[in-house]
Amino acid sequence: MNAQTHLFGTSPDWLSHTLSHASSELPEVATQLADGTRIVRIATGVLWLAPPAERQNPNSEALIVSAGVHGNETAPIEVLNGLVSELLAGEWQLACPLLLILGNPPAMAGGKRFLDVNMNRLFNGAHGKAEYAHLPEAVRARFIEEVCREFATKHSDFALSHYDLHTAIRPSKQERFALYPFVPGRSVPREQCAFLREAEVQALLLQHKASTVFSSFSASQLKAESFTVELGKVRPFGQNDLQRFKGIERALRRRLCGAPAPSAAPPLEQLTVFEVVHEVLNTGPAFQFHVPDDVSNFTLYPPGTVIWEDGDCCYRVGAEPEAIVFPNREVPVGQRVGLMVRALSEFQAG
Repeated sequence: MNAQTHLFGTSPDWLSHTLSHASSELPEVATQLADGTRIVRIATGVLWLAPPAERQNPNSEALIVSAGVHGNETAPIEVLNGLVSELLAGEWQLACPLLLILGNPPAMAGGKRFLDVNMNRLFNGAHGKAEYAHLPEAVRARFIEEVCREFATKHSDFALSHYDLHTAIRPSKQERFALYPFVPGRSVPREQCAFLREAEVQALLLQHKASTVFSSFSASQLKAESFTVELGKVRPFGQNDLQRFKGIERALRRRLCGAPAPSAAPPLEQLTVFEVVHEVLNTGPAFQFHVPDDVSNFTLYPPGTVIWEDGDCCYRVGAEPEAIVFPNREVPVGQRVGLMVRALSEFQAG
């Protein structure tokens, strides 16, 4: 029995197997490729891969790459599936420990962002809150945290990076952008900025506080260099133009192979860096959000523009123009409706 069949049975690839067993609790299965790479299917949609001990890890790193935390954000899922198929076909060799995660298989199978609750608000322990703890998505978030902790502990000798891949609900004036979770005293390493440019990411948003998203968990609790990476627009499976995702595909493949960074990488100066200046929260029944439903991410608003009000207070854009990111009025009370951000005139990578 070859590795493909051992891992995925009669399914043609990892994605098909994951969708076919989206709500199943499968036993752990391990296999080994002809080159000595070990692959363990930890659970549905979760693969732990390790090259043979004697193979060099030139970049001295371990990687966590995730997609599908929102089930309808399909293009990054298809990219990861393609890379797994290449590896199983022997097209390249893995050089570093790798944890691959498809976050929310039931939502993927249903073509929905989530089923009961936004999974990307359930990390950093939020899955334990009483209103969430019994929900399948909270159980899955808890399990994913446990696997990531085990992976980080197992490979603590290596520098850990985590890329959580998404596509956005709305169009964006910056089509591909990344968010860097807030960790006190930490700055973005220069080599991470170079990787983002290699992946054709155009903008970087520096978060202003810890949160309950997946990348914030891995950054704050696992000490990973973590990024939420937005790569384009939400589309159903089979409707993505994967040519638009060649940047992240090539950049990830290069890292997985342990190859050096390309000498002709785009200059870091082409990475526009933003900082969060205000978080818009749904304050309750009187809350009014004055951003249209069809507005694009990174739409600029001039000084003095009222962004929201609720009868007791309001938020106006300050002395310099600010842009809106992730506007979404359809969130529960207390959750984020959007972020107001401002481009930094000066940015120094670590």
